[in-house]
Amino acid sequence: MLKKRIIPKFLVRDGRLVKGVRFHEDFREAGNPVSTAKVYDAYGVDELMFVDIEATPKGRPASGTIVERVSEEVFMPFTVGGGIRTLAHIESLLASGADKVCINSAAVEDPSFVRRAAARFGDQCIVVGVDYKRLEDGSLRVVAHCGQRLTEHEPLDWCLRMQDHHAGEVLLVSIDRDGTMSGFDVELIARASERLQIPLIASSGAGTLQHCREALEAGASAITISSMFLFSDHSPIKVRTFLATNGVAVRSQRGSHS
Repeated sequence: MLKKRIIPKFLVRDGRLVKGVRFHEDFREAGNPVSTAKVYDAYGVDELMFVDIEATPKGRPASGTIVERVSEEVFMPFTVGGGIRTLAHIESLLASGADKVCINSAAVEDPSFVRRAAARFGDQCIVVGVDYKRLEDGSLRVVAHCGQRLTEHEPLDWCLRMQDHHAGEVLLVSIDRDGTMSGFDVELIARASERLQIPLIASSGAGTLQHCREALEAGASAITISSMFLFSDHSPIKVRTFLATNGVAVRSQRGSHS
């Protein structure tokens, strides 16, 4: 059995870590990305994820400078997302030290881009981010461009389509739950994980240890955690211990330098 992964997710703006609610509300600064990455490296988390939230609005790829600085300090795998639109962008970020890239808006604009990226760099390097929100009629729709552009795609259907285009993993992000610490969208996680044959990373909503357990038991291969780590006393060690104690298969505690 593959063990479940715990992935701290950091949003970067102006070279600093920030965290908001529902993508655009109540932003708070949360520190330096490099020093924070070193802390979580010492905790021995499974992976890290950085998303440059300024990249898409400004029409540029995620900052390679931060990627280089982080790669010099940590030795665990990490994923970088934000503004990735070309194979050259991906090549540059991987050369700077990223292990994977997360593609979102570019996949919506041109789904074949995911297939071309996977063919060039390998499925294992390509994560597709699927941001979605619930509409007034109760339906779910994928949203692109940092939550600004509503699409016609239903999130589960889109996840399956991205799998067909050789995405290595899918990052499922509930805009409605982002930063609220109110729990993951367990219902959709369960439906998606039942249909998908590639790993599903559940994002948005972690606020308690039980929330983490529920998402993983619903079928997620991994969870990302942001606000809960940044603004509460929960640590990766506490999450891992709770999950292991409650029968969830997680990797044992280890520091990357050990």
